[in-house]
Parts: sequence; structure tokens; C-alpha cells
Amino acid sequence: MRIPLLQRPVLLLFSLLLTPGPQAVAQSATVAKSAADELFSTTVFAAGQHDVSLYRIPGIAVTTRGTILAWCEARRRSKSDWGEIEVHLRRSTDAGRTWSEPQHIAHHGPRIAGTSGNATADAEQTVNNPVAIIDRETQAIEFLYCVNYSRCFTIRSTDDGVTWSAPREITSAFAAFRSECDWKVLATGPGHGIQLRSGRLVVPVWLAYGGVRDHHPSVSATIFSDDHGQTWQAGAIVVPDSGDFEDPNETILTELSDGRVLLISRNESKASRKLVSYSPNGASAWTTPQFHPELWEPICMASVASVPDKPGWVVYSNPYTLARDKQGQEIPGGRGKRENLTIRLSRDFGRTWPVQRTLEPGKSAYSDLAFLPDGRLLCFYEADSRLQLAVFPLEWLTGKDQQQ
Repeated sequence: MRIPLLQRPVLLLFSLLLTPGPQAVAQSATVAKSAADELFSTTVFAAGQHDVSLYRIPGIAVTTRGTILAWCEARRRSKSDWGEIEVHLRRSTDAGRTWSEPQHIAHHGPRIAGTSGNATADAEQTVNNPVAIIDRETQAIEFLYCVNYSRCFTIRSTDDGVTWSAPREITSAFAAFRSECDWKVLATGPGHGIQLRSGRLVVPVWLAYGGVRDHHPSVSATIFSDDHGQTWQAGAIVVPDSGDFEDPNETILTELSDGRVLLISRNESKASRKLVSYSPNGASAWTTPQFHPELWEPICMASVASVPDKPGWVVYSNPYTLARDKQGQEIPGGRGKRENLTIRLSRDFGRTWPVQRTLEPGKSAYSDLAFLPDGRLLCFYEADSRLQLAVFPLEWLTGKDQQQ
């Protein structure tokens, strides 16, 4: 569920609760350094390159060998969520300084006819909502994606993302949701999934039960695997479309240092705030979702990640905007603009977010976060018509304040 780049303001009280194969010769990236040389930024994908009309929906992960994987939707002919869309991926083995040529990694099974409604619909295949999970125990990379918002597949790499297996369909895992949500549209992520310390793999999903191409109304949930991606199961529906909760969808996850899983869901509710829930296992026993007063909702995918070796610390990225009137007052039920991408920090498991810094003041939207082995943070994000990667230490965000 997406809106082009560019709701009663009563908040619930929030409480703690291109072709696969060997890697191409690396090509240099254009790197822009900050004055303090603390942050560098590079364009990984740009509209018009490789015969692609627009790259969108960034995802990022760091493998067990320290390789950065950056992937996205490559929208060949149009900028729409529906049309001829592929998934492209690039690798960097030097912390984002240089990159492999793009690989087209999905979908390589028989083409699946789309329902785009365009004149070329019978020739179009929408490969959407890619999600990668790094399995720290097997060192494999599980990569999930959907085709035409109706079927879900997984591929695997056992060589650090250089080559990928044939696709295997796992749509059957979503059947268990039908008793509560007779879905017509399904989507994973987007962004990255997570592996819990127990070994469980968890992927956020959203489901819509309107028309075949209608992304409304929708619910947020998770699927999980306890056997390293061999089989997948449906978790509980975390955020329904009911009451004050309107069209929950693109959801993000992180495992906190205390073992709980934090889930933050995009939604189109009148509160204009993200919905937050916690689970002990990423699949069930979710707390009642609550609007978080500090996490503004510009109707846009966000990202979240726990900070390694910092108990309770969590980072978050999203456009930091609210709809305001000429007097600067919040417009109840209004939509903020997709701009001013901001990195925020919580030191108390996501209860409060007192530290923040703007990363991209201009047009900016979807983002994904990951950490390098040396502790630097990666933010891979949409910046107008390009997908940009920023690499920086936590001190860029906090100053010299690294209090425990």
C-alpha cells in the first residue's frame, strides 16, 4: 500500500509493553563527505539507469561476512505500484564505497500474468515488496517477495548474495489468515526481516481484503519460520482494521535487547501517529496496538533497528512531518509531506525518542536501516528520484553523548 512520493487527534496513552550470477566487477560510487567527515552518502540506484523508469522501495542488510546488500523494486515502464517491476540488488564489500553492478534477482520462475488493467497487462509482471533476512546460524540469506500482490515466493543465497536459488512458492503460509482476513492482496515487508536470538525468522506482512487491486482495507501481521526458512507459518494478526485503526500496513520489526519484538505499523488513522505493539516471540501474544504520540505518521514506510551492544537503544527513520495550518497548529487527520527524513534514537526500548537529527531535508520517503560490524549505521532511503545510502557513526546522531 503506497501513495506517490510526494486523522480525531486523540492518542491512546502509550506505555511499555539484472541476471543472477557471479558478482560483477565493482564499480566506484560517487561519495559525498560531510564537512566533519563523519557521514558519507552515495547514490546506489537512480531513475533512468539500466532502462528503469524509477527505483523504489529500498531494503538493506549486512551479511555475516560484513557485505552490504542493497535491493529495491525496479519499475521498468511506469512509476506505479503495478506494472512491469523487477527486484534488483547490489553488493558492497567495502562499507558502501564501491558496488557491484545491479543483479536482477527476482522473479525468475514462469511469468505470472498481472491484473494491472493496462493495455499491456498480459505482458506485465509485478514483483513487489522484497524482504531479506540474514540467518546468522546458517550464514544463508533468505529473500522473500511477492508477485502481483497475490503470491509469495522465497529464494536463498549461500554465497553471500552472489548467486540465488530458484524460487519456491510459500503462498500457502498465508492461508491461515483467511479465517480473520479473507485477503485479496498480500505483501511482505517491505524492508528487511529479522532473526531472533532463538533462531526464528520473522517477516512483517500486510493483507488487504477489498478488491483484487484495492489496498484497502488492510491488516498487519507476521509470518515466521523455525527451521531456517524451510517452512513458513502465519503468526497472529497484530493490527486489525477496526475502531480507530484504519488501514494498517507496511510494518517494521526489531528484536529488543530484552528479547521482546517491537512492531511499528504504518496506518492511515486520523491520529496521524504510528501504531506500536510488542510480542515475546514475534508471532503471538502481541500487546494491544497503541498510537505513539512521538512517532508522526506521514503515511509512509519507516524503519527500526536495535543498536548492538547498547541495551534498550533503538534507532528509527521516517519523514518527520505533520500537516499544519498557517498558524503552525496540527491539522487533525491531515497528512504530513514525504520530506525531512529524520533519524531518531530511543534509549528506553522505544518508549520515548528524545534524540533526532535530519538526514535528508528535501523530498524523502521510504527508508531501511542496518548496522555495519564496526557499529556504523546504514540508512538506505528514497531521495526524490534516487535511492541514497548514508553511512555514519552513532555520534553523528548523538554528538559525543554516548551515555549508557
